[in-house]
Amino acid sequence: MVSNLKEKNIVPIELECIEKLTEGDIIIIRSHGISKVVFEKLLSKKLNVINATCPYVLAIQKRVSTNYNDGDKIIIIGDKYHPEVIGINGWCNDEAIVVKSTDEIKSLALPYEYKYTIVSQTTEKSETFESICEFLKDHKYDIKIYNTICSSTKERQIAAETLSKEVDIMIVIGSRSSSNTQKLYQICRENCKNTILVESFVEIPDNIIYTDKNKIIGVTAGASTPEWIIEEAIRKMDENKLEKNEQLAYMDEFDKVLSIGSVVEGQVVSLDDSEAYVNIGYKAEALLPIKEVTEEDNAKLTEILQVGEKIKAKVLSLGNETKPPIISIIEIKREEMLKERKEAYDELEKFAESKEVISVKVTRAVKGGVEADYKGTKIFIPASHMELIHVEDLSIYEGKDVDVKIIEYTTHKRRLPRVVASRRELLKDKKLKMEEVTWETIKVGDVVQGVIRRITNFGAFVEVDGVDGLLHVSELSHGRVEKPEDVLKIGGIITVSVISVDKENKKLSLSLKKLLPDPWTNIKDKYPIGNIVLGKVVRFASFGAFVELEPGVDGLIHVSHISTRRVEKPEDELQIGQMVKAKILQVDDENKKISLSIREVENF
Repeated sequence: MVSNLKEKNIVPIELECIEKLTEGDIIIIRSHGISKVVFEKLLSKKLNVINATCPYVLAIQKRVSTNYNDGDKIIIIGDKYHPEVIGINGWCNDEAIVVKSTDEIKSLALPYEYKYTIVSQTTEKSETFESICEFLKDHKYDIKIYNTICSSTKERQIAAETLSKEVDIMIVIGSRSSSNTQKLYQICRENCKNTILVESFVEIPDNIIYTDKNKIIGVTAGASTPEWIIEEAIRKMDENKLEKNEQLAYMDEFDKVLSIGSVVEGQVVSLDDSEAYVNIGYKAEALLPIKEVTEEDNAKLTEILQVGEKIKAKVLSLGNETKPPIISIIEIKREEMLKERKEAYDELEKFAESKEVISVKVTRAVKGGVEADYKGTKIFIPASHMELIHVEDLSIYEGKDVDVKIIEYTTHKRRLPRVVASRRELLKDKKLKMEEVTWETIKVGDVVQGVIRRITNFGAFVEVDGVDGLLHVSELSHGRVEKPEDVLKIGGIITVSVISVDKENKKLSLSLKKLLPDPWTNIKDKYPIGNIVLGKVVRFASFGAFVELEPGVDGLIHVSHISTRRVEKPEDELQIGQMVKAKILQVDDENKKISLSIREVENF
């Protein structure tokens, strides 16, 4: 192949000859790639550089450079003398650890304080790469693994292995100095003892060319073997009417025909934050822009895809001699979404007729209700159909799954169908069934749990197993409660006692106070006569002032005991909320009365 290029005045040069080049000379970088130092040197001399480095190798160079600059130690699995490995190593300042086998990595005793990035020569055996990676993982090294083995190389090796098990003679065509060809030869040799490596058709032995026609000959070739050399070898054997089994499917890639809208499968060979190039088995790699992968703002393609990852995409543009085909993952997803949405709308139409109960996820609260999702379709649930009672803040349902019935399904010619659902109908049915059971079983004295549904100035309504019961403000506490909302919260769960059941009129009375300890129990022990006590003035009467000693326990200071001076009205001397000291004069536990005196404290 080099000789063929020389005839066209395209000649190879050694690195030391770069100094002899002049501005404007055309330099083609071969597929193995070169080091960063050499690349920058070419650019600095203002040469016309055509970078024909394999996209797989370019991606490895970029990954190695990035991770090296981030502080990682680089491990390259491959042949340290191979030009591709030498080039990759040049993108991490020639500081990479290059190993060829698991035994070699074991012998190095790598230190644990570093982070390691692992890449591979593109033509390395998968078994070798996986074995070394497994060793490092088993020994708990901090590693990042990038499987950079070329997919076409790997596929060719797998195909060669399969083919060599089925033939009588195996011919491997390629350069003896080619790492890729040598690996193919080793793979085939393990399965077929009659495996030979030739560089051209003239090296094929006569005993093979003129062998028994019933013999099956397999043919494979290295990745860099020129097509015309392969064709010459095949033609020579074909002319002798040999039965053959050719493993040359990769050559058919150049005959592949693309069409707009067709779905292709491929493998990512290189990428950056904004675009990727994908091998789709066509004569040119396809371009995959980030906008055809995700609609998220500020997204980075390097955080979504990886080199070597297999994808499925739709063809948007065929490209030409200067522009690559353009493919889209989003269009695949859109097509799948439209198909799923069509199926979902068909289901919803049936549910509207059958009144079947379905589960939907509430996505957001909107004016007048909430929107919900069913398999990618939008469903509206009016606010009045979310609960049996009015809910002020519908955002509490966002992200929750709820059961509903479809109550309206309206189709439009130019718009998506309008679908309206109701949750209230299900709750109503459920509540009626619960009510029937509750009214049959509930009785006075039962201690039950309920949910606070409404709060009024005279108390609260508590739902107990589907039945609304009244918890009057007077039953909230032994002490005085001015506002029920000071001690209760809508939606709160509360334990109460049933104090009245009217099944005929369906009225239920509840008490929280009934479950609380009676503060008048052992009242004489708690408030011994003759002691001074601190209390809060809570209300006035014409004959005196009432002082709260604890919730549910009030003492009376008669107007004659408010002061040593004459007091006409209690409010002339005291204020509501005022803290006062008073002497305990009398405790009547039977009638729940305590007499107090401020005057006695002043006299003391």
